[in-house]
Amino acid sequence: HVQLVESGGGSVQAGGSLRLSCATSGMTNGRYCMGWFRQSPGKEREGIAGIHYSPGRTRYIDSVKGRFTISKDDTTNTLYLSMNNLKPEDTGMYYCAARVCYYGTSIIFSASAFDYWGQGTQVTVS
Repeated sequence: HVQLVESGGGSVQAGGSLRLSCATSGMTNGRYCMGWFRQSPGKEREGIAGIHYSPGRTRYIDSVKGRFTISKDDTTNTLYLSMNNLKPEDTGMYYCAARVCYYGTSIIFSASAFDYWGQGTQVTVS
């Protein structure tokens, strides 16, 4: 039974930083692709960063490139999203998500492709 629990959200001023965490459990074979999604007020949920289980494979949407970093710690089964130089448009509910993938699987941002979701953590940038 896969479970994802986000933490680390909060309120910050523009230009500030936050690090989100997603504690995972139940992903027994380790072959999962994971992603961070954001849902801003009045907008659809969008994928912003993704990571493959094989080392070094990440992907970002253009609006967060150079500011956000997705990473994972396989020893603690935790996914992270480090966010720097935050902007008001980064405000939203942030969700981590996971799906089973394979070595050749591409990192995609389609929410419907993900099977497991956390409950979300709110980020507010003013």
